[in-house]
Amino acid sequence: MRINTALILCAGFGKRLSPLTLEVPKPLLRLREITMLESCINMIIKLKAKKIFINTFHLGEQISEFIKSKNFSIDIQVVNDGKVILNTGGGILNMINHSQDNDFIIFNPDTLWQENYIDEINSMKKLYFSKKLDNILLLANKDLSFDKNLKGDFDLRDNFLKKSDKNDFIYIGCQILNKNLFNKFKVSSFPISKIWNQLLEKNKLNGFESSNKFYHLTNLEIFKKLQGL
Repeated sequence: MRINTALILCAGFGKRLSPLTLEVPKPLLRLREITMLESCINMIIKLKAKKIFINTFHLGEQISEFIKSKNFSIDIQVVNDGKVILNTGGGILNMINHSQDNDFIIFNPDTLWQENYIDEINSMKKLYFSKKLDNILLLANKDLSFDKNLKGDFDLRDNFLKKSDKNDFIYIGCQILNKNLFNKFKVSSFPISKIWNQLLEKNKLNGFESSNKFYHLTNLEIFKKLQGL
């Protein structure tokens, strides 16, 4: 089984990276002479997806122009959130509504996505289909985070996620979701954590552990440190 369609969340304001993001959307900030968005797209191409949807809101015209100028070797469609920003959950649902697919791999481009994630993500996809799951999140232990100020989101044991006092694992911005999870939702502003929390209550939120060093474009201080690597 394969996932043909990837979604990239690009609608945020990037306020923690102001003043840079007053004029440039966060996905178009550069690390290692390449934009965060391009690194993400290049990895998706190597994951052999066939289609990418990108949602936009803040400075969205810059992202549209960037996609046009790069002429990527994959079909990319930009979907604007509309008159109000839709948050992560609403943004995902709005993009899903433009597709006939059932399963989607979803990325946050503020993680520095590189080739060393490809094998892990392929293993995560294999688990997703072999266990007939409807969700799975990619996580890293807090010890692997470049930004030591990031707090953990979950505990991970036997591929199940829970909340506790420890929460040693950070969600690193890649997940696979089935569209049926959104059946009771309408396109509006809501966080994807609303669906995660419903799954947590039923002990049905799944995770997959990454062993890669986690580089995340958290704020201006971390961005400057990452530029110095």
